[in-house]
Formats: sequence, structure tokens, C-alpha cells
Amino acid sequence: MRVLLVSTYELGHQPLHAASPAAVLRRRGHEVRCVDLSVEQWDPALVDWADKVAFSVPMHTAARLALRAAAGVAKPVCFYGLYAAAGRRVAERTIAGEYEPALVRWVEGTSGDEPEIQLGRDPHAFALPARDLLPPLDRYAHLALGGEERVVGYVEASHGCAHRCRHCPVPVVYDGRIRIVAEDAVLADIASHVDAGARHITFGDPDFLNGVHHSLRIVEAMHTRWPELTFDCTTKVEHILRHESIWGDMARAGCLFVVSAFETVDDSILDRLDKGHTSADAARVVTLLREHGIEVRPSFMPFTPWTTLEGVRDLLDFVADHDLIGNVDPVQYTIRLLLPEGSLLLDHPDLALHLGPYDTERLTHTWAAAEPEVDALQLQLAALVESCIATAESITDTYLAVRARAGARELVLAGSSEGRPRLTEPWFC
Repeated sequence: MRVLLVSTYELGHQPLHAASPAAVLRRRGHEVRCVDLSVEQWDPALVDWADKVAFSVPMHTAARLALRAAAGVAKPVCFYGLYAAAGRRVAERTIAGEYEPALVRWVEGTSGDEPEIQLGRDPHAFALPARDLLPPLDRYAHLALGGEERVVGYVEASHGCAHRCRHCPVPVVYDGRIRIVAEDAVLADIASHVDAGARHITFGDPDFLNGVHHSLRIVEAMHTRWPELTFDCTTKVEHILRHESIWGDMARAGCLFVVSAFETVDDSILDRLDKGHTSADAARVVTLLREHGIEVRPSFMPFTPWTTLEGVRDLLDFVADHDLIGNVDPVQYTIRLLLPEGSLLLDHPDLALHLGPYDTERLTHTWAAAEPEVDALQLQLAALVESCIATAESITDTYLAVRARAGARELVLAGSSEGRPRLTEPWFC
């Protein structure tokens, strides 16, 4: 079979979720081509060539873009990945979870009546991702560090998550479970990145410390083989604190920064989201990591049905008080809660008064904040940040503009924190 795999967006990195199934399908003897619409143009000739077309949808933005692209495809279509359910109205097959075995069966016409969510997986069954079918690494996000930019590779050591945060799309599919990628498979993928010029690796697991011993073995092996490589990873606040003894070793192995979902500094909202941490815990994380020379890059979700104007100002104060202005991509100040199909938050009794109908275009249940001024502020900040990005305003100037629009107290900054390590693609889903 001739199979076209389409990626629309994977946070600015080379799309693993196109390269990995491409390798499996090619190993089965199929002809495979890939296109990444985040850096390449849509080519109708590719659709004409293909017998079947599969869209990778590991995130919300990817799903929305894939729906638009798939609307014009007159071939059998599959949506696969975390947001596969979004493709039900345009695809003949949707596969969430550990999608590769079921994707092969769909291509080969042997899938039959299978469930949408697939969680069975042999950790040793991964093929080396077919990255030769994708644009080169230098077309994707780079690491900005000390005035230079480094080519970045992206790998995953595990899938799923052991936690069930109510607002997160991962437990909708994995329900508190993880699936490990074999150590040798991860290291082989890192080797392919190094051969392609990568000097920094992003571990993109939903939570790198869910399988902490597995992850630490990979980090140690990577550092032994490529001592010049640096890396970043994503993990929960509670894991950073629970495993506080590992960060010295992580720093020595090249960890530059950790992405962690702080979400908000309102403890009542953190409790509703079942995040497992408090704002005081988040503050401890900043101090703990810095003791080892590691920066945290918080992700925030300032706008929820329970957000208050004062709560937005408190978050902005937290960023300044903990010297995090240069650590936060300004888009983080505009993020609004998404409620996709199956969201665990939909059953929370505190949400009922705020909940509206499902929006099939935006792929989320609608909601309104308890304070109408909060919804208005979110729209204003989104427009403001977009304008600042378009005119290349600095992170600090953008932050100060956001503070002013939110009505926060005037702030005099003693210095700049903009030289800290970061990826050149702002993080958002």
C-alpha cells in the first residue's frame, strides 16, 4: 500500500509521531511518504499518489489543523494520536493511545471492529523512526542559549501518564497508565539525532519522571555516550519535589531546564484540577532546581471558570517575585482552559454553572467565567501578546504590557532574565 502520513503541528519539533509509524509501515513493506504542514506546503499530488492518508493528532492544535486538511482528501482517512476522537466525522478510522499496531492493521485492511483506544504495546517493538522522510532538524525549533542557537532533537521515553489531572487530555486515553519505550530504542533515536547535528535533546514525555528509574538510566547512558549533549524534560511539580535527590545528577548530565505545569497560583483552582501541588510547592521547585543550576520553565493556564481578576494579578506577581519573567513564554499568560470530549473535569460539580455547549470548530466545550471581566481580559491579553510577538517586543516588555493591561501594580525591574535557556518555539498546545 502507498501511505501518506501527515503531521500538522508538534510544538515546533520534528514530528516523531510521523517518523515512528512511518518506520513501522515501511518495515512491513509499504511505501510511505510524510509531510509536515508546520514547515512544508500541502501538495495535492501526494494525496493523488497515496492509497490511504493518516493524520497525526497528538495535540489540540494539530487536531484542528488536521480537520481542515482532511476535509479535501478523497481517500480513506485515519486520525491517530491523543486527539484522534476529533476526527470521527471525517475519518473512517480513529486510533488513540498506542496507535502503531492498529494503524498497520488499518493500512492492511485487517482491523475489523476494534476499539478506538489501544493500550497494548511491546516496549521492544519500536522501530527506529524514519526521520529521513522528514525535513532536516535545522528547520525546527532550536535551543537559545548564551547568544547562540543549537539544533534540537526530540524523543520520548514513555507514553501516557500515571496521574489523572482533571483538565489534561492524557488520562482521557491512558487513564492513569504509562507505556515505556525500551531504553535501546530511545538511545538509538538519540544517536540518529546526533548524527543529524543535534546538540540538545528534548524529552517530550507527558511526564519524564513517571518511570523515574527508566528515565534516569537513559539520561546516564546518554551522558556517557555523548557528554556534550544538553537536554530538557517535562515533569510535574510533585515529581520534582518527590525526587529532589536526582537534580544534582541531572544537572551534571546536562539538564538545562525543566518544563513544569504550574497552571495557576490559586490553590482552590489547583485543587479542582487535581494537580497534586500548591502554589507554595511551585515556589519550592524554583528554588530547588536553581540550587543545581537548572531553570524551570513554567506553563500556565491562567483562565478557568473560577479565575478572578485578582488571581491573574497574583500569577503575574508570582512570576516577578520568583525572577521568572525570562522563563515564561508570553503566550502562557493567555491560555484558556480547554474541555475536549471526555475531559475528566466535565463531571466536576463546580463546573456545571459555567458550562456551555460543545464547539465542534474549536474542539472544546464552551464555558464562561464567573466574572465576565475575566473573559474580556483573556481576549485582550491574547490580542496584546500576539501584537507584541508580531512587532518583536522583548519578553520583559511584553510581560510589563500584560501587567499593565491586567491592572497589576506598577513594577520596577532590577535586571533582565532573558538570557536563560529556552526553545525558540513558544510552548502551547
